[in-house]
Order: sequence, then structure tokens, then C-alpha cells
Amino acid sequence: MCGAELKVLPEGVQRVAEVLQAQGHPHMPVMLDDAARTAQQAADALGVAVGQIAKSIIFRRKSDDVAVLVVTSGDRRVDEKKVEALVCPDGRRLGRADAAFVKSRTGFSIGGVSPLAHATASVTLIDASLFRFDEIWAAAGHPHAVFQLSPWQLQDLTGAPVADVAVDDDEKKRDLQRAITLVRLRAQALDTQADVPSPCISICRMSASSGLCEGCFRTGDEIAVWSRADDDEKRALWKLITQRMDALQGVMVM
Repeated sequence: MCGAELKVLPEGVQRVAEVLQAQGHPHMPVMLDDAARTAQQAADALGVAVGQIAKSIIFRRKSDDVAVLVVTSGDRRVDEKKVEALVCPDGRRLGRADAAFVKSRTGFSIGGVSPLAHATASVTLIDASLFRFDEIWAAAGHPHAVFQLSPWQLQDLTGAPVADVAVDDDEKKRDLQRAITLVRLRAQALDTQADVPSPCISICRMSASSGLCEGCFRTGDEIAVWSRADDDEKRALWKLITQRMDALQGVMVM
């Protein structure tokens, strides 16, 4: 790819292409006709298995506000606990990475985040699930742009370690069901206690993907205002929590 060809690409794709070219990678970015903001869309456009899409998931490390990039297979979900154990040695948590954070740290918009050529240095992990495939495809800095590589080339290009950071679906479901059961037991006290009981079951952990506590299914804002809420407001929140748990159980049995 020559300099003139690079200049007609979107700016983010140009950055990715320049890094690939500098490292002698044999496959330059290609522009798809349709956007590939999800792994499934990319797989459909390329005619490959969804697992062959190397999706880039960004978290925010709370201790220093650094971006944590996890590159995983398109048919896998990232286990935040596993990632935290590897990248948060101080015991602090990972936080949600909103669109503004992703853009400021990586220089790319959600849906086109490349595993390389970030605007600022990211802590990077490669999920071992990608090594099931000889050929994978990653976003190249734009929702329409992708590039081909192998998992081993991804490791060489990023210099990132390989780790098992995918969700064990059976274990995740067991943890979720355990939390739902405990919260429902606390809900039984709504009709027997004078004061509205707190839904907290001492599992205080915010999910970066849902924004809800994994122990009581409240948002951070809902937890913060609980002590100031009156009984009617607390009962209304309990109703919302129950609806959320019903929805989660419905997903589990699908």
C-alpha cells in the first residue's frame, strides 16, 4: 500500500495501516461495504465463523485511569474477575469504559477499535480462545475496516501476553443464580418488616458490561441514594430490581 492509497483511508485506518506497514505485516486493512460494529456483522461480511473475529474490549482501570484492552474471540465474553486478577495488583477494580473514554484513550470509536495503533498506551491481554483458529480478523480503526492476521501475529504485533480471560458460562450462570436467590430471600422481608430491607447481599461488585451491582442488581446511583430514599421510593426500586432479575433469569434459560 503506497502513500497515496493511505491518504484516501479514514484517519484511524491510516494509523493502523502505518503500524502494519512498519512491522512488515502482509495484510493491510480492507474496507467493507457495510459497517461491522459487532463480531457477528463482521463475520457475516467476511464469510467466516464469528469466533474468528478478534474483538477489542476496553475497560478502565480505576487506580490510574488507564485503558485495559482485552482482545478476545467473537463468540466469547470476557470475565472481568479474571482480567482484574491480572491487571489490578493493587486490588482496585475495573470500571466501565464509555464512548468518550474509549475515544480519548485509543483514538478509535466503539465499533472500530483496533488492537494496535492506540493514541495512548493500553494494558493489553490476548484471550487464549483466539488460538483455536489459524486465521482471524480484527477491526482496523473504523467500523468498515478490518485486517487479516493470525493469533501468533497478533501477539507479535502487540507484544501482549496470552491468558485465559473468557467467561466460564456455567460458572457465571451459577454465580448469577446464587445472587438472585439471595436477593429474592431478602425480598421476602418486604411484607414482614416495618423497615424496607436493603437488597444488598454483601457482594459489592459493579459489572462493567451492565452497570449493575452483581450482588443486588442496582446501579451505582441507586445504591448511593438508598439511604436517603423514603419507603415508597425503596419499594419502587425493589420492584425494578425484581424485574431485572426476572429478565436475567429469562436470558439464562434461552
